[in-house]
Amino acid sequence: MTGRFLPYGRQMIGEDDIAAVNRVLRGDMLTTGPEIPAFEAALQGVTGAAHARACSSGTSALHLALAGLGVGDGDTCIVPAITFMATANAARYCGADNVFADVDPDTGLMTPETLRAAIKRASGPVRAVLPVHLAGQCADMAGIAAIARGAGAFVVEDACHALGTETADGSVGNCAHSDAACFSFHPVKTIACGEGGAVTTNDAALAGRIDILRSHGITRDPEAFDGDPDEPWRHEMIALGWNYRMTDIQAALGRSQLTKLNAFAARRHELAECYDRAFDGLTPLARPLSRMPDCKPCWHLYVVLIDFEAAGKSRADVMRALAERGIGTQVHYMPVPSQPYYRELQGDQTPPGAARYYARCLSLPLFAGMEDGDPEFVAAALKEVLEP
Repeated sequence: MTGRFLPYGRQMIGEDDIAAVNRVLRGDMLTTGPEIPAFEAALQGVTGAAHARACSSGTSALHLALAGLGVGDGDTCIVPAITFMATANAARYCGADNVFADVDPDTGLMTPETLRAAIKRASGPVRAVLPVHLAGQCADMAGIAAIARGAGAFVVEDACHALGTETADGSVGNCAHSDAACFSFHPVKTIACGEGGAVTTNDAALAGRIDILRSHGITRDPEAFDGDPDEPWRHEMIALGWNYRMTDIQAALGRSQLTKLNAFAARRHELAECYDRAFDGLTPLARPLSRMPDCKPCWHLYVVLIDFEAAGKSRADVMRALAERGIGTQVHYMPVPSQPYYRELQGDQTPPGAARYYARCLSLPLFAGMEDGDPEFVAAALKEVLEP
């Protein structure tokens, strides 16, 4: 391990990926070209959704899904307190307020019970519920969807961590219990586009609205024109949209990466099992996340829960000590309601389960390019740091 540093996550790019990007760079269309629908069709294939719409990031995917569903000023969205802040921010971009649901302190996931409690705390009708699939594990979508539907709310999955995850209901992204699912293709995710995101849905009308909103609210459909449909240059802005398009360069990389999704998922699953075995009985001070039933995760993160107080060490001290041993770590996540923007907006609403999860979580290196033996090395190093 001398001279080698293990980041908590990184992309795995092959010569086939480079060749796919080169083909676009040598072609005529760098953006708004044929790679976009080709990537979308491939994503429909791996998720089982009827429609997929590519966009510029996971954040824009969340924004487009909510805006396409008509979430707006005065609406309320339910978001788990443990997530990347983009989940809550997307609601704010639409003019909606957030109520933060608590999470299971041992999985970091919203549960039907914590959703029900959050709905009770809402001051008005809830327009959308955004369950987050954390680290690759899925929330209880059937249970959450039943409660959300009972409240008259849409369900939008933040599946940015969960491309390739399988459940009893099929692949994440098939929207078996949701109106839409949103993905990210940031370099640390299972497949990389550099940046990029997508929305999957089984609702053709929603997919059509996202088409308009991701490109400045513009339509080129003559049937929607107010003006002369016989003018071949005509395009009309029919809504206030955004420039949330994905480029053909990104789509070509993503399409190439999607052909390796099963291999990436299998390798991440294998590495997570190695970690599980390494931590079994290793130290009472650290343990993996609790596992969700009926879920085969494509692990995005390998999170351990550490009793820093019992170890007599701060998390920062542990992270520094691991970095000195060539091991990168990260924290996923600080509770969103504890962030200064949200504290100022509505006071710190961090619920107890989220606080308990945050106090213990640490993400260890996990990416498809890790070598055999790396999980055991990392686990042993963590034990050494916690129990010198």
